[in-house]
Amino acid sequence: MKCNRFVFNGSDNKKLSAIRWENEDDYKIKGIVQISHGMAENAKRYEGFAKKLTDSGYIVYIHDHRGHGESEDSLENLGYLARENGFDFLVEDMKLLTNIIRKENQGVPVYLFGHSMGSFAAQKYLIDYSDSINAIILSGSCGDFGTELKMITPIISCIEKVHGERHRSKILDNLIFGGNNKQFKNPRTKFDWLSRDEKEVDKYIADNKCGFLCTTAFYRDFINGLKYIENKKNLSKLTKCVPILILSGDKDPIGKNGKGVQNLYERYKAFGVKDVSMKLYKDARHEILNETNKDEVMQDIVEWLGTK
Repeated sequence: MKCNRFVFNGSDNKKLSAIRWENEDDYKIKGIVQISHGMAENAKRYEGFAKKLTDSGYIVYIHDHRGHGESEDSLENLGYLARENGFDFLVEDMKLLTNIIRKENQGVPVYLFGHSMGSFAAQKYLIDYSDSINAIILSGSCGDFGTELKMITPIISCIEKVHGERHRSKILDNLIFGGNNKQFKNPRTKFDWLSRDEKEVDKYIADNKCGFLCTTAFYRDFINGLKYIENKKNLSKLTKCVPILILSGDKDPIGKNGKGVQNLYERYKAFGVKDVSMKLYKDARHEILNETNKDEVMQDIVEWLGTK
């Protein structure tokens, strides 16, 4: 697999690090998969998924979101998006990468894959820029945060007012993620909720650009983004003809063990999306691409893409 690293200008001209993966052999290109990675992780973690996609006839593009990975030259900037409207910038960055993809691969369909935070960004992308993609896959997502958003907003505002936008609050992090391990007996690490595969969990922990505490400003903007994608007025702008595939482990706490995933599926159906499907993987946790059944997940994705 051939890897080409490049840099492009984000929505506020911030330099963002990106990767293009493709098969080294000559082959007919079936399409482009643009990946939007999750919170507190980075692009290089998707190399295995990219290998499966390139072997199946796709070119893969991914960039490190602002506040993540190689898009930041200092560990101190990890988990910080912008002074304000950071999540909006993050989604606009994705659209700018799509523009590059379209320019470099004219006439080739583009599919957007988003995981976790990247899936929520992809949900916003679907509202704002759905005419730019041919289909979308949401992994480790959810559609049911209404009550939690109302409760956490004043807490974030208070912490930011007292400590500032770049403060990294362990209290806030614990409020949002502290319960993720509770459903698993005798957890080995605080990140057991990510996967049943201990080696993958250990690799995540060993990566100094994974698992970091995000800033108060990050949470403020992220929560605002979640409010945006749950707003019925915004959802009414959805283009009905973009196919959507929703995938999750049925033991993923982010997806409320499937309940929040079902809610998301039903939301898109209620707003008239014509082609939306969902699959829950038994006993799988949050990172289904790094799960013990990852080969099954990747094959399902490739087969679904082949029908679009």
